Amino acid sequence: MLGNGTVIAVIASSVSGWSHSSRLVLLSLAAADAALAVLVVPLNMYHSLALRAAGEGEGAGSSCRAVAFVNSSVFGASLYSLAGVSLERYVAVFFPLRYGRLLARRRVALLIATAWLLPALLLVPLAVPGPGAVLRVRFSAAALLCEPDYASSPAYSLLLAGTIFCPAAGVITFANLRLWLAARAQQRSRRGRASAGGGAAPKRLHRLRLGPASRILVPVVIAFYVCWAPCIGTILYNALTLERVHEWLEFVALWLPTGSGFLNCFVYFWVNRRFRHKFQTLGRRLCCGAPQERPGLGPLTVSAAVQRGGCGRPGLPPEDSHSGSSSTLALSQEAPATL
Repeated sequence: MLGNGTVIAVIASSVSGWSHSSRLVLLSLAAADAALAVLVVPLNMYHSLALRAAGEGEGAGSSCRAVAFVNSSVFGASLYSLAGVSLERYVAVFFPLRYGRLLARRRVALLIATAWLLPALLLVPLAVPGPGAVLRVRFSAAALLCEPDYASSPAYSLLLAGTIFCPAAGVITFANLRLWLAARAQQRSRRGRASAGGGAAPKRLHRLRLGPASRILVPVVIAFYVCWAPCIGTILYNALTLERVHEWLEFVALWLPTGSGFLNCFVYFWVNRRFRHKFQTLGRRLCCGAPQERPGLGPLTVSAAVQRGGCGRPGLPPEDSHSGSSSTLALSQEAPATL
C-alpha cells in the first residue's frame, strides 16, 4: 500500500519524459494494485475475524458475497490495467507517428474505464444473492478469502476465465514478446554496424552482456504468469473437476495475485531512472524545501516524443533513445535498463 501510494503521488506530480497517456494508464495500474491492499486484504481479514468470533466455519452470508464481488472485481481491474500498460507501450513503439491519434485522451479514458467497469459488469451475477444465484459463495478458511464456489457453475466460471484472464494474458504476452524481439533485432543490427566499422568484439563479452530488453521485458511476463497462472489454474480445476485443491495450495494460489501489486511497483516504476529522480526531488522538496526540478532532463520516451512531434519514423527509435511508454525501455547498450 505504501509503495503504490508513493507511486500514485509521484506520477500525479508529473514525471519528465512521460506522456500524459503513459501517466494515466500507469495511474490506473497503481490504483488497482493499491486497491488490493486497501480493499481486498482488510475486508477479508475482517470477515475472517467476524466468523471466528461468531463460531462459524466456512459459512457465507450476504456480506461474504459482497466481499467476494469486490475481490473479483479488483483482481479483474488489475489484470486489465496490466494489459492496458502493455498495449500503450506497444502502440508507442510500433506506431509512434499515430500514437497521438490512437491513444488520444478520450480513448485512454475509455480504456481505463473499460479496465475498471468491464470486470464488475461481468461479475454482476456473483453479487446477486438468493436461491437463484448463478454462483455460490464460500469463505475459504485455508486462504482466508471470500471466494466464489466455481464448481457450482462450471460454464460461468469458464466464461469468466475466457473474458477476463485470457484476453489480458494474450495482450501482455504478445506486446512484450514483440517488444523483446524488436529490441533483439535492433541490438543485433547495431552490433553488425559496430563490427563492420571497428572490428568485432570478443564473443565472450557478447554472451555476458544481457540486453536491457531481456532484463526488463522477460521478468515482466514471468512475474505475470507466476502471480496469476496458479490462481487461474485453481479456478479451472475447481470448475472442471468439481473438487477443491489442497488447502495450502489454495492459500498460495489465491493470494499470489495480491503479490503482483508489490512486484509491479518495482517492475514498472522503481527501476525507472526518471521515476527515482522525481521521487528524490519530491522528497527533498518536502524535507528541505528544494526548488522544483528543471524540465527536459535527459531523453524523452517515445510516447512523449511523438506527442511533441519529435519522432521521424515508426518502429524502435535509433541510437540512444528509449522505447515507448512509461516503462522507458532503454535499447542502448550503454544506457542503463529502465522501465
